[in-house]
Amino acid sequence: MKIYVDADACPVIAIVEQVAKKNNIPVMLLCDTNHLLDSEYSEVKTIGAGADAVDFALINLCQKGDVVVTQDYGVAAMALGKGAYAIHQSGKWYTNENIDQMLMERHLRKKARRSVGKKHLKGPKKRSEEDNIRFLDSFEKLIQHIKGRYEPDKT
Repeated sequence: MKIYVDADACPVIAIVEQVAKKNNIPVMLLCDTNHLLDSEYSEVKTIGAGADAVDFALINLCQKGDVVVTQDYGVAAMALGKGAYAIHQSGKWYTNENIDQMLMERHLRKKARRSVGKKHLKGPKKRSEEDNIRFLDSFEKLIQHIKGRYEPDKT
């Protein structure tokens, strides 16, 4: 198992590395040339700038059983298609059961944004310490689930 992080502007890199280090799991941070990353734990792979270049590199590298950390639903869908696990920076697990609905909601939000013309819809709220705690808890549970030591609630 390896953890791949869509690291361009990813706010949970330190948390991912903390959990990975504790579980002795290698991490690869992928970013484009517009972002400079440095890590004492993770391997950093810088991909040439270009639309979706990092996304496609990440998907080409990940394999069945790996973990992908991304906020991009399209990347998550492709990772799931390869048999990898995927988690959003909010802590939400992407699954084969929820990805279609998430992609549809993304499509509808994009359509709504285009319909308002020059007016901008409000962006996401500022990340809080509670968001980090929620991600940490969920990410640790995902790793334990993969290792066979955690069964998520079915409710």
